Amino acid sequence: QVQLVESGGGSVQTGGSLTLSCLASGNIFTIKTMGWYRQAPGKQRELVARITSGGSLNYADSVRGRFTISRDNAKNTVYLQMNSLKPEDTAVYYCNITVPMSVYWGRGTQVTVSS
Repeated sequence: QVQLVESGGGSVQTGGSLTLSCLASGNIFTIKTMGWYRQAPGKQRELVARITSGGSLNYADSVRGRFTISRDNAKNTVYLQMNSLKPEDTAVYYCNITVPMSVYWGRGTQVTVSS
């Protein structure tokens, strides 16, 4: 079994910062892509950022320049540093990893940004 455990969510004011972490554990041999998605109330889940095993990065236009994704392969952990947070960043943030022939999701962590 593979488990993803997110941490680091919380409530901040506009302009604040948070860092999310996601630890992947279990029967994992190769993680291809690690990423973060988010889902706001009444909206579809959307990609926030992802990083491949080779270090290639993808960011949503709405967060580029404010968020930074990174990964520690030795620890099977992916991070999301979020700066200059805005109320529209409020959502449940989900960790996601892809391994050969499978995709796994975390349970999500709430991020709330107040104005």
